[in-house]
Amino acid sequence: MVLSDKTIKEELAKGRIVIDPLGEGCIQPASVDVHLGSEVLIFRNSKAAYIDIRQDLSGLTEVVEIEEDNPFILHPGEFILGSTVENIELPDDLVARLEGKSSLGRIGLLIHSTAGYVDPGWKGRLTLELSNVANLPVTLYKDMKIGQLSYLRLTTKVDNPYGSENLNSKYQGQTGAMGSQIFKDFA
Repeated sequence: MVLSDKTIKEELAKGRIVIDPLGEGCIQPASVDVHLGSEVLIFRNSKAAYIDIRQDLSGLTEVVEIEEDNPFILHPGEFILGSTVENIELPDDLVARLEGKSSLGRIGLLIHSTAGYVDPGWKGRLTLELSNVANLPVTLYKDMKIGQLSYLRLTTKVDNPYGSENLNSKYQGQTGAMGSQIFKDFA
């Protein structure tokens, strides 16, 4: 069951859902708008001939700051990582779905490739997988509305929320865009 605006507000008031900061007017009929943070991770041109998922990939990216009123230009076919301004926290009986804003999708901006699912127990800023599938560059501004979260109630509380010791949750508590940690699966 998808939560309505009324139920989202109730869950926020109880502190079960955390969205910090929560912008004025961001609660929609069945979702909450989220914004693009000021830092993005771009992939450097490197001497690597391929991406080896068994290796730490942090050397393939660098942080770029999006300055006030000076957009980041995402070129056709480019892929970068960003994050939400908002810190998101979920209780152990709700999941969230991150979706793009339709106005941005209509110009070819995708905000996630596969990571649109937010587990129960999640705490942190969400990493965005931004790609431009249009044939023209797209501007990205710090603090722009970038996506929306909808919430779904589970049939029961989960036994092991995201971040539980036995799960090896790699991204719990992230405070900005974070590159792939898949190499840890091979350790």
